[in-house]
Amino acid sequence: MSPAELAAFLASESTMTVATIGPNGRPHLMPVHYYIDPAGRPATWTYAKSQKTRNLERDLRATLQVEAGHQYEELRGAMLEANVEIVREAGEVAEMGLHVVARYGGQDSAIADIPAKARARVLVQAPKRVGLRFTV
Repeated sequence: MSPAELAAFLASESTMTVATIGPNGRPHLMPVHYYIDPAGRPATWTYAKSQKTRNLERDLRATLQVEAGHQYEELRGAMLEANVEIVREAGEVAEMGLHVVARYGGQDSAIADIPAKARARVLVQAPKRVGLRFTV
């Protein structure tokens, strides 16, 4: 894919598989919802105590996969090798969570359009979470 095709593909899909290296040396793959940050990087948030976070604390490298299609002839995907930044500042983590909620809860709505109840849930969860920014 060209850079423009890749950007369009990432913007059109909803789930990204994040592969990290587990404590036993084997790949650990987990799906996440994600958004594309203003710098064009995939980003998400996750629980600070999750296995993927613990794996990334040991090794800040990840492989990302986004795929689409159901029938064989429709299958397509992108694999991206990335360095990961773990974001721990609660306000920034909350903002990242709001971006994820805005994308998946409201069909790419703006953060300002998130209902108060959903916004409150994000703010309550933020202290237990970290943000993940992937530099491909």
